[in-house]
Amino acid sequence: MSRILPQIPRIEGALRLWLTAALLLTLALVPSALRADVTDFPPLTGRVVDQANLLPPDVKQNLEAKLAELEQKSGIQLVVATVSSLQGEEIEPFANELFRHWALGEKTKNNGVLLLVAPKEKKVRIEVGYGLEGTLTDALSKIVIVNAIAPRFKAGDFAGGITRGVDDVITILTTDSSEWTQKPQVRPDRPGDPFDAILPFLIVALVIFILWRSRGGGGRRGGGGGPFIFLPGPGWTGGGSSGFSGGDIGGFSGGGGSSGGGGASGDW
Repeated sequence: MSRILPQIPRIEGALRLWLTAALLLTLALVPSALRADVTDFPPLTGRVVDQANLLPPDVKQNLEAKLAELEQKSGIQLVVATVSSLQGEEIEPFANELFRHWALGEKTKNNGVLLLVAPKEKKVRIEVGYGLEGTLTDALSKIVIVNAIAPRFKAGDFAGGITRGVDDVITILTTDSSEWTQKPQVRPDRPGDPFDAILPFLIVALVIFILWRSRGGGGRRGGGGGPFIFLPGPGWTGGGSSGFSGGDIGGFSGGGGSSGGGGASGDW
């Protein structure tokens, strides 16, 4: 007993640390869930959703044809979206929430891609579904933005930047060209996986968050598969139904796929 008593303060300190970390993580997750409820996402009316009116009709039509052909041949669902505003969010969480809201890609393959342009904030992002992260990597997404999209946007050529970006993404997804894989890495590999160190805290926070949801807190509209929680794992799939046919808007809809934040962002 005399050996156990001195350990009690250390145990209490460790428990207090765990609870504090769990509380902080939960507080970070809850605003994201609440934000998803009030975000005014544009409806998924087609493979090109030009809310910001950046594309002439002929360019939009040509893009639609390219994206339809890509989907027909490979099953990959690539969607282009321009928005009038990010509504106070950073482009990374906005793109991920929009991707999940639309449920891009097949549910079993998570093979969706979203090219999002926010001209008001001068931000652009390529959001990649779980199943394509090994092909359309973060580094390659960044190269497309830096080399193909951003320079044209800076010159005021939005149609040219989007078209060239789409062409390069399609090339990466449909070819096995060594010139792409030999590009220098934009984000170097990290030594070790910090996720292992924080896994216990995430588990505690997730349990608390699930309990909060079960008591009626928060929720997401549409087929986005729940609030934005980034827990990596290629086997995870979002909500929605499989297949791209159907949908209640213009005969086009997402297939139930999801994304965990893969891709890259840029500005001009």
